[in-house]
Amino acid sequence: MNAIQVGLVQTSFRKVLPSAGAVGALFYQQLFASAPQLRPLFKGDLQEQQTKLMAMLRYVVERLDALPTILRDIQDLAQRHVRYGVLPEHYALVGAALLATLEKGLGPDFDAETRAAWEAAYGVLSGAMVQSAAW
Repeated sequence: MNAIQVGLVQTSFRKVLPSAGAVGALFYQQLFASAPQLRPLFKGDLQEQQTKLMAMLRYVVERLDALPTILRDIQDLAQRHVRYGVLPEHYALVGAALLATLEKGLGPDFDAETRAAWEAAYGVLSGAMVQSAAW
């Protein structure tokens, strides 16, 4: 990722933060509509999961320009996902749901350049998670 992409991701994410609860709910609606096989992986309170998702996204997005400083956190998250039953192929499904959510949430602000920046960010992060997970 380059500095322009980092800036686009951070700027666009700040636009959805005021609606974090609704964005989290929309993400899971998108995910389960497009990949219903993933629903059983989420056993707890879905509203709590939405809050956790948005908090983790905020944490990562704010530190995109210093990824090595959060690498250990990303690796720990990957290991937890393995314990929950997440498989490598699930990352693409989650990425697609995230992009669809951002597209709906940001509307015209989710232009081609912003989409490409998010794709790059998700690719880096999910790649690091898959690489550090032990299946």
